[in-house]
Amino acid sequence: MSQTGTLVLIMAIAAVAPLLAHAVGRWLPVPLVIFEIALGILVGPDVLGWAGKGETVDTLAHLGLAMLIFLAGYEIEFDRVRGDTLRRSAAAWLIALAVGLGLATLISGFDRGVYLGTALTSTALGTVLPLLRDAGRLRTRFGAVMMSFGALGEFGPIIAITLLLSGRSPGRSTIVLGVFALLTALVVWWATRPRSAWFTRVVETTLHTSGQFAVRLVVLLLALMLGLAEELGLDTLLGAFAAGVITRLVLHGSAPRSAEWVMRKVEAMGFGFLVPVFYVVTGIEFDLAALLSGGRPLLLLPVFLGLFLVVRGVPVYTLAPPDLDRDDRGALTLFASTALPLVVAITAIGTDAGTLPTSEAAALVGAAMLSVLLFPLCALRLRGTRPPQWQTSKEPETW
Repeated sequence: MSQTGTLVLIMAIAAVAPLLAHAVGRWLPVPLVIFEIALGILVGPDVLGWAGKGETVDTLAHLGLAMLIFLAGYEIEFDRVRGDTLRRSAAAWLIALAVGLGLATLISGFDRGVYLGTALTSTALGTVLPLLRDAGRLRTRFGAVMMSFGALGEFGPIIAITLLLSGRSPGRSTIVLGVFALLTALVVWWATRPRSAWFTRVVETTLHTSGQFAVRLVVLLLALMLGLAEELGLDTLLGAFAAGVITRLVLHGSAPRSAEWVMRKVEAMGFGFLVPVFYVVTGIEFDLAALLSGGRPLLLLPVFLGLFLVVRGVPVYTLAPPDLDRDDRGALTLFASTALPLVVAITAIGTDAGTLPTSEAAALVGAAMLSVLLFPLCALRLRGTRPPQWQTSKEPETW
């Protein structure tokens, strides 16, 4: 199938997936992403063979992943992520990294273990936070703790990718990372400077016109940070996360009355187009044949699913703030152990480098898909919260 035909098929899946999620959600609330990936697998080379890889589709999928990480970075409220909770979050992630690298090395050797171990420490913050928001829990104490632990689970693996998987020496990688941090700090300084009245006025007057100045500025910031990361030889996901943080500072500092409306439009662009492309392409490129061939890959799938809980979940449960009760600790553990976007990105780096076999990558991605399906649902039930209808549209909270 041509690239245009593949793109049409992907967008058809993106439109059908919410309908299926709505129908199934009457009996079992299944995250929308599961339908997007499953339908991608269905039309991919290992089942129907209707869609395959291509430069255009791959580019859009990479943009979709960048947008997902960008939106996760934007959700972080640093006035709520600080102090003892932040220290506990950092300690939990560092312990998870050490345990993950150790266990993954035992399973697959050091070269592969670096990729697998790093992926096991990730948290799908961009998936979890919308669930908490839909359930009305994002603005609670539990939401603040989850935001802190999830931020480290999103940001930490990106830093680890830079230091461990860049192909440079650790010393040189640290220097490059320091340069990026310095340049990002300059952008943050610019973002926090007081804006003239004309800036706020232009944002407000073009918000509902074809001008869309604020939306275009957000896209520009994202492109600039992606470009900066790429020029420095860093993973572009680091730039995407930084762009989300900077965007929050710019909008809430200079146009607080319009920030929510601007991000509604950006989220519509992300979740309406780019992010579904990423998830569907993840399904298309999923090596189902290698997984179903039996043997080691199939056995590794439940092992990896358990390791998400052991590597990421146990340190989170142990170091959770003492004011959380047992049920909240359990829910925090399950949410923090939910992973997918960075797992896909890290395994793709490993397979592209020729280090990680596609069969092991498929087992790890499959386990991550199961984590998205099972862990959030169990966490919400554990907290006595009715699982939100992921596929149902809902007005964002007023910030």
